[in-house]
Amino acid sequence: MNKKFLAGMAVILLLVGIFGFTTVSQAKTMRVALVLSGGMGDRSFLDSAYRGLTWAEEKLDIKTRYIEPKGPEEYQPSIRAMAQAGYDLIITIAFGMLDATNTIADQFPNTNFAIVDAVSDRPNVASLVFKEHVGSYLVGVIAGKMTKTNTIGFVGGMEIPLIKRFELGFIEGVKAVNPTAKILSGYAGAFDDPGKGKELGLSQYKREADIVYHAAGKTGEGVIEAAKEVDRYVIGVDSDQCHIAPDHMLASMMKMVDVAVFNTIQDLVNGDFKPGLKVYGLEENAIGPCHLYPDLLDLSEHKDFPGLDEAIKAAEEYRDKILAGEIEVPDAMEMDL
Repeated sequence: MNKKFLAGMAVILLLVGIFGFTTVSQAKTMRVALVLSGGMGDRSFLDSAYRGLTWAEEKLDIKTRYIEPKGPEEYQPSIRAMAQAGYDLIITIAFGMLDATNTIADQFPNTNFAIVDAVSDRPNVASLVFKEHVGSYLVGVIAGKMTKTNTIGFVGGMEIPLIKRFELGFIEGVKAVNPTAKILSGYAGAFDDPGKGKELGLSQYKREADIVYHAAGKTGEGVIEAAKEVDRYVIGVDSDQCHIAPDHMLASMMKMVDVAVFNTIQDLVNGDFKPGLKVYGLEENAIGPCHLYPDLLDLSEHKDFPGLDEAIKAAEEYRDKILAGEIEVPDAMEMDL
């Protein structure tokens, strides 16, 4: 073999060892942007989405950014800015961002998008949705078993099909184990109004409800405060909120947006990102009472309320029946309500 060739190869190998040069191009570091539908700090839905982004940043070799639009008028500009900046994946959070997401996805057909809680028909958008009615059914079972006054409340954020899905599932779960129970329902008209949430919560407690389930984002913090004020029970939503009111919160209905966000980013990094519909339910360990997920959540400081163990066992039995196809939980989004 030519001595000059061998000498040249030796120099190249030396440079590789010293400077890290390589003849193979390094893998691209993916950049992911999260565009929320409001400000963080709800300790529920939006915070869960951000938690998924931080998990991905910690565990995967990616760069991230998040934006908190002040209102719907900032949805399109925020998403467009991220697309123009060349982010590889842009994740938008909440049904109200569907039109804005579709518009920008059309303008940037080579960019990957994902949206939580809405279904897009665009070829470059992944739609991440949850079986909230099923998870709400199971916390309804717990409430139906735990009530002493036989009156139970529900407080929703906005009266839209998605939140009606929470409400109907919850009512059906209560009725499954306690058909004589009375259900009080109220809507705040917003997901960011704790004052209105507290007003609705107090109203339901004054009408003899001893348990109130909220599906209201930051508005739900007012419901939690109401439960603490009158010393009644409350059920949280989306994130595990039991630490907020450990003496009053029976359970939280987990909607693991964090898991969906992380999985979507991981798929991107692994080259497995696929647009289209992705549904998260019991099979994916993504919804239901927090107590059903001891391997995923830290339940060590959750209070053991009298009768709760029996209620959780009932929820487990109904979960198994749902998974076996013995029970089909009605979905308000498939009904004309």
